[in-house]
Amino acid sequence: MKDVIKQILQKEADAILNLPITDDFEKAVDLIVEAVHTNKGKLVTSGMGKAGQIALNIATTFCSTGSPAVFLHPSEAQHGDLGILQENDIMLVISNSGKTREILELLILARRLHPNVKFIVITGNDESELAKKADACLFTGNPKEVCPLGLTPTTSTTMMTVIGDLLVVNTMLKTKFSNEEYAKRHHGGYLGEQSRKQSEENK
Repeated sequence: MKDVIKQILQKEADAILNLPITDDFEKAVDLIVEAVHTNKGKLVTSGMGKAGQIALNIATTFCSTGSPAVFLHPSEAQHGDLGILQENDIMLVISNSGKTREILELLILARRLHPNVKFIVITGNDESELAKKADACLFTGNPKEVCPLGLTPTTSTTMMTVIGDLLVVNTMLKTKFSNEEYAKRHHGGYLGEQSRKQSEENK
């Protein structure tokens, strides 16, 4: 089993290191900073299934690092929750196939509500209809899943998570997010304690 574990780790590491880095990464960060920090909107993330769970995690991480964000379930959006989307917001949607029906419908509904809303897309299919609708398309490189069936989202979800981290960290750098500001948003637990300690040390 140790050899299998090493092979899995190597395949996932290779996928991360071979992530296509394009100008759209910088564009995506600039779009987030403009919408959230200049225009005082928020980031609205969405995805179905496991991609949705990653979109939720990205939203909560953005919140804790100074960029207000919420997760919008694409199905619930069709039953009233789309009302969370406001004029100055920006959307980040995730679909590995780029063909997820609920996500494609969500973009149509979002543009119907706010015609100028911008879309950042994370996908494993940069030729898809979803990718073509993106203002910034972040391509995972579409690596093979490490699942022995080649079906279960494994490597693809790793790539989505890594891309989310790239967006969060570069937004933090762009906005010069500090320990002091982190402490204001994260009072409890070990991280809250560490952020307050580091904030005091930096004074």
